Amino acid sequence: MAPDALRAEAEEVARSLPGLNLKARAADAAHLGAAGRKRAGTGEQFWQYRHYSQEDTAQRIDWRRSARGDDVFVRETELETARTILFWCDPHQGFDWTGAPARHTKADAARIMMLANGLLLSKAGERIGVLGSGRNASFGKAAADKLGEDLTNPASQTFPPPPRARAIFTIASDFYDPVEVWRERLAPLARASKEGILLSLSDPIEEDFPWQGRVRFSRPGEAMSRIFGRAESIRETYLARYREQAARMEALAASLGWQYVRHSTGSDIALGAAGLKQAFETFGARL
Repeated sequence: MAPDALRAEAEEVARSLPGLNLKARAADAAHLGAAGRKRAGTGEQFWQYRHYSQEDTAQRIDWRRSARGDDVFVRETELETARTILFWCDPHQGFDWTGAPARHTKADAARIMMLANGLLLSKAGERIGVLGSGRNASFGKAAADKLGEDLTNPASQTFPPPPRARAIFTIASDFYDPVEVWRERLAPLARASKEGILLSLSDPIEEDFPWQGRVRFSRPGEAMSRIFGRAESIRETYLARYREQAARMEALAASLGWQYVRHSTGSDIALGAAGLKQAFETFGARL
């Protein structure tokens, strides 16, 4: 999908979603980014009163609150700072595949969902970018343009290392490689950040295995193939392994403290984007 087409569809999806300011659903939870987070720092939003300590200057004392009793109180505001969200879309040819021309490829669906959320994040004042692109994350219209370009034209075919700065990572793939391979790939990112999302995409054909009779199976981009004379005879075995792989990847995400979001390209892409948005908002509740 060309960057212009990707941007147009992502904007349409973004318009169907409520504004993503990453406000936590819990009453006492904080915001990501430009909204305050529940820790003391430079900001405009009141957070809490605390008792005066010798390290505090007299200018920080809230005399009105202190006048209510015998104790002296300091007024604290919430820290306000932009967060960095980095996206990555699996460049493997097998991910850029669809079982029907009328459906998005798995990769295009992931790009649309990520860019739609990226547009909302950037609008909320967060920095967005693509992991391994070689460009710094930024915000604003230019950042959204760069995000669409870099998602469509990856700088590398290999899995990128973590950046130096802290970030929230969103990794999109079908996650069909062995779980041990993904564990090794994700370990450096997980050490760099406890905030991440595995966005798992699948095609309805992969979910249902509708083939019958003599069928040749191959993975795009790989030379190896295999022929089955009665494809229906392996359906149950395939589906069991398919479900096991998904369950193990979800467990891997949980072990890293990350979110796991699944989307089928046969479903409404706006629902998938909403699920990804909800995962981002979960991080807001933890900050």
